[in-house]
Amino acid sequence: MIPLILCSITAMGIVGERFWSLQRKKVLPPQLIPQIWQLAQKNQINDSTIRQLRANSPLGAVLAAGLVNRHHSREIMKTSIEETGRQVVHELERFLNTLGTIALISPLLGLLGTVTGIIQIFSAMGINGLGNPAVLASGIGVALITTATGLTVAIPSVFFHRYFERLVDDYVLKMEEESLKLLDIIHGDREKGDGFSSK
Repeated sequence: MIPLILCSITAMGIVGERFWSLQRKKVLPPQLIPQIWQLAQKNQINDSTIRQLRANSPLGAVLAAGLVNRHHSREIMKTSIEETGRQVVHELERFLNTLGTIALISPLLGLLGTVTGIIQIFSAMGINGLGNPAVLASGIGVALITTATGLTVAIPSVFFHRYFERLVDDYVLKMEEESLKLLDIIHGDREKGDGFSSK
């Protein structure tokens, strides 16, 4: 039961932390691309702006990687965005492997506890005889509690693990869309010959 209790506490902590960290407004701030567009039109993209953008959000970090290389070709910008994107995705998936592991091992720990308890019951029966059948039934019931506890921990863990995985996948797709918009903005402006890409 002690490992199951620890798994339960850990799972609850991860779920709470991921709900807080994976809020949409924190990962994908609205109107970020329009803000960059306005700064581009005013020729106000500089190192300070990029640093602020990088610290703004995961999406901001991805877009900042592109803006650092805004003077280079579309392919170089895209490569830098993809490299930063992999790091951002790794950060978004933080603790999800642990949550998945808890979902996997909790039923096994519960089953192990049940089997161990039943072995102890039958060992005691071998020494002391059958005795009272009611006591035997009660002992088996107590042993089965660990299986029920393991399932109680595992089922929500599986649910939230799948939920957060899907949420991260959705965020990744959205960040890819926003990155493509950024590439179009920068290289579209470059083709027009404005000041955004000149320095």
